[in-house]
Amino acid sequence: MTQLRVTKSFVLDMAHALWGYDGPCKNIHGHTYHFSVTVIGEILDNPGHPKNGMVIDFSEIKKIVQHEIINAYDHSLVLNENMDQRLMIGLRENFEKIFFVPFQPTCENLLIEFKNKVAKHLPAHIYIHHVRLQETSTSYAEWYRSDN
Repeated sequence: MTQLRVTKSFVLDMAHALWGYDGPCKNIHGHTYHFSVTVIGEILDNPGHPKNGMVIDFSEIKKIVQHEIINAYDHSLVLNENMDQRLMIGLRENFEKIFFVPFQPTCENLLIEFKNKVAKHLPAHIYIHHVRLQETSTSYAEWYRSDN
């Protein structure tokens, strides 16, 4: 059987701040993130099957990412749960889509969070080859299975 990589890309807008950071990213600010998922698997070799020749239907990847990442994180604010509890209460009272996460919401950590959410929903014969989260036009993080 032939192994092949398939990639699907997504765009979401999200704000974050880095708790305790010593630079401008300590302030709440937003990005238009570009997230891509590349999976690897065998091409279906089943003549007559409607998905013959596919590794995975792009719509399956889209459904997973849409549900696990886009619907949840698009137009949200992501903050470290270690921040001042009074601020957390005030934010929760005034805004709908706020995530307090147990990690610093850097591009790198967000990428790992997104990768884990996608991986748990893939069919058993499909694996993440790599993922990429681009935070700005010149900055991005990548995770490769071969590195781990």
